[in-house]
Amino acid sequence: MDEDVLVDENAIDVSVMRLWQQRAPQATGDGLLDQPMMSIHLPEAGNGCGVLVCPGGGYRTLASDHEGLQVAKWLNRTGIAAFVLRYRLGPTYHSSVSLLDAQRALRTLRSRAREFSISPDRIGMLGFSAGGHLSCGAATGWDQGQADHQDPIERQSCRPDFIVPVYAVTNGKRRGRKADEYLAVDEAVTSTTPPAFIVTTHEDSIVPANQSTLFYDAMLAAGAAAELHIFNDGDHGLGLMPGDPDAGQWTGLLARWLRRRGFLTDAPRLDVTGTLLIDGAPPGMAWITLLPETSDQPLARVRINRAGEGRFEIPANVGPTAGWHELQVHHVSNQYPHVGTGVFTQPDARVYRKRVYLDAEKPLLLHLDLGGSDFEV
Repeated sequence: MDEDVLVDENAIDVSVMRLWQQRAPQATGDGLLDQPMMSIHLPEAGNGCGVLVCPGGGYRTLASDHEGLQVAKWLNRTGIAAFVLRYRLGPTYHSSVSLLDAQRALRTLRSRAREFSISPDRIGMLGFSAGGHLSCGAATGWDQGQADHQDPIERQSCRPDFIVPVYAVTNGKRRGRKADEYLAVDEAVTSTTPPAFIVTTHEDSIVPANQSTLFYDAMLAAGAAAELHIFNDGDHGLGLMPGDPDAGQWTGLLARWLRRRGFLTDAPRLDVTGTLLIDGAPPGMAWITLLPETSDQPLARVRINRAGEGRFEIPANVGPTAGWHELQVHHVSNQYPHVGTGVFTQPDARVYRKRVYLDAEKPLLLHLDLGGSDFEV
């Protein structure tokens, strides 16, 4: 075991790593609360994605069980390596020092990515409440590292590749509480802010849901990728929301979001082009969906209509990876452009399926026969 990895006396089979070998920058003492650390939780079969987990607690405590260890265990079951951050807290330390700890943790994960079997370009942050604010702060206050620094860790970027702020404070001034600690991270969003999967609840009585919409609106205005979920039920601090059949689905939604955006695989994504004809003519409107047979690979989808004469293109940034897929065609209308008569053109949507193998060289050329349930590729 490396000398900077310790056994946590308060847990079984959990290793904890100091973020700095010596006294941490701006530390006022040498006690446990003065030493930022992260615990290491590796999956049995990883997919190369890593997540830095930041429990909440109002920058005063850490909800380490249900917003820390249990989150790490869920990530591990999804094949994701997890690292639970023990950042420094107020009133001794300002939130800017907590951000310094998070940045150091991200740099450390990149510098030791091979050791942890993670990809240096698939490292995200997942934070709750104050930890969500910390995640947003890292997403809007990152740098590429100092190339000439004597410490090789400090040469690494501290930009998270994605963030997951859960019932996060994003602007203390707008919230009306602790503006000096909860700096306005929504006002720092730019087009280079990493993608965000944002979760909150309408019933949250501690951090109103509009704290999440502030950040989402900023992402939308900047042209940065984001997805927002506001569940009706559930007060603040629910963590994984276990047992709730509605809000408790946010983890499954997150897993699909990560998969679709390619964070669960290193496989390169492909450009896909082709033509869809039904009975020799382009459809009025249809969807083409490529569902990979490998669970970690991203799906791809495109809508076509008659105006494009059946031609379609899925660019690589949202494309599939090579391998076997179920190709689905959902033919939803024989009409395009739409008209105001209200006339129906088909009794229901038609679905066609085909198992196909994708590679970088061969475009998809589709020819469907409405008289059957199969088609040629």
